[in-house]
Amino acid sequence: MIGLGSVYLVAGLMFAGFALASARDRSHPKRWGHAAFWGLFALSFLLGDQLGDLANGALVIALVLIAGLGGLAPARPPATAAAPAVAGNTGRGLGLLVTALAIPLVTLAGVLAAQRLQWREAPLIDPRHATLVSLMLGAAVAVLLGLLLLRQPPRAAVDEGRRLMDTVGWAALLPQMLAALGAVFALAGVGPVIGELAGRLAIGGPYASVVAYGLGMALFTMIMGNAFAAFPVMTAGIGLPLVVQAHGGDPVAMGAIGMLSGFCGTLMTPMAANFNLVPAALLELHDRHAVIKAQLPTALALLAFNIALMALVVYR
Repeated sequence: MIGLGSVYLVAGLMFAGFALASARDRSHPKRWGHAAFWGLFALSFLLGDQLGDLANGALVIALVLIAGLGGLAPARPPATAAAPAVAGNTGRGLGLLVTALAIPLVTLAGVLAAQRLQWREAPLIDPRHATLVSLMLGAAVAVLLGLLLLRQPPRAAVDEGRRLMDTVGWAALLPQMLAALGAVFALAGVGPVIGELAGRLAIGGPYASVVAYGLGMALFTMIMGNAFAAFPVMTAGIGLPLVVQAHGGDPVAMGAIGMLSGFCGTLMTPMAANFNLVPAALLELHDRHAVIKAQLPTALALLAFNIALMALVVYR
């Protein structure tokens, strides 16, 4: 059965390849820092379940120290043969489009077919993780199509992937780290504290609870930088006790639209560095918050719409 372990294995091998490529690049100003950073990150995927909580915590601290003490630096690795190949294949736009679409198409097909695919009378894909496994398969298919289309060796995928990760840097880890932080906050009981605070503020009516939940998702996402980190905290504090249990709201609609409200907060915060600060850096904008300023009116309008829609749908 192809399960979450396979996804972790593939991701770990990919980051291990980035670490090895960085270590071998003598032109890189901080090659050993990058090699250690991506190597430790690869280790968390490959052996994280065997290291234990203390060792994993030390691993995360080591990642923070490497990034915080200047172990990482923006670099422009030398282009592989794939770069001129892409530039010289402008006539293959349809093929490149198919390569890009392979990821969502294979992911969707895998999710829909997960229940039907059998191997020795057992599911071929773990139904609990069908989406992640299908996404991994879609990425693998896209890489193979790209290599075949551009006639590149397998190493080109590692080199170009490492080039992208060197450009983005530590910000690429933020979604995973912040989502984990949200789980820690939920286990620490932050949600009930927020619920108690909401009760003291007299947020008791059904529609007032919806507004508090939607705004709370957006604001806590701005603080955490990730809607997935905000979701368990706000849902435990306001969503479930007030919107669902106290007033009989639909938990499915609340969760779906609540996440959309959180994504509005993502558009408005520098904490979502990979969405807001990294694009400004890649485009070499003078104002590092230019992307956030451009998104702000849209984010506020979408947030107001989401909260109004949630009030209508949750209590329909």
